[in-house]
Amino acid sequence: MAETLAEILAVEHLSAGYGNAVVLGDVSLSLAQGQSLALLGRNGMGKTTLINTIVGVTRRFGGVIRLGGRDISALRPEQRAHAGIGWVPQERNIFRSLTVEENMTSVARKGPWDVKRVYAMFPRLAERRANMGNQLSGGEQQMLAVGRALVLNPSLMLLDEPTEGLAPIIVQELLVALARIVREEGLSMIIVEQHAQKVLEMTDQAVILANGAVVFAGASEVLRGDAALLERHLGVAGASDQAAAGQAAAG
Repeated sequence: MAETLAEILAVEHLSAGYGNAVVLGDVSLSLAQGQSLALLGRNGMGKTTLINTIVGVTRRFGGVIRLGGRDISALRPEQRAHAGIGWVPQERNIFRSLTVEENMTSVARKGPWDVKRVYAMFPRLAERRANMGNQLSGGEQQMLAVGRALVLNPSLMLLDEPTEGLAPIIVQELLVALARIVREEGLSMIIVEQHAQKVLEMTDQAVILANGAVVFAGASEVLRGDAALLERHLGVAGASDQAAAGQAAAG
């Protein structure tokens, strides 16, 4: 019998938004310890709002958020960070007037991830350790944002569009690193990503949001092969369609 993994995150009947506007309605999902989840959907469907609500920077109208079995629904964002939430927002939020190394040492907490391990994961950051945050390229800033989250030694990492606006070669480098963190280090992770097929290749589970509601929740491998569902909700081809297109092009 397969071993049942402990649950790291449980979102139960969550409703949330901004001001009086409800963006998410009755959203439920869960993630097991050491697993990764692709959070997908077209623009404006509630992905960032869900991430922000887990972090604690939106207005929660109802529902419960549990981290490792603990109800964190009423905690402030900084308390959620101490509880084990690591966050890489779209804006990256690095300290632009600090060096690469200072960006990480200023927030680091004891645990398996330290600055040395981040440098091993992202050699570009090691080369630029004395550079100020505002002297980095967009891709380097994103690597630093991931590194800053890692040295907090969270139990759950949340990444909101980590490859947005980056050159393809940097996108590939970043996704390879994230896959290593998930597969080799076993860090639980939720990734909001526009490159659906790429993120589905490296995650265990997937959730699609449409109009603030869950319209798919299941294995990433299953979603990769469901061309109709991918086209309907994301406007992208399934893995089998892409393979067929590649064979046709080769012929």
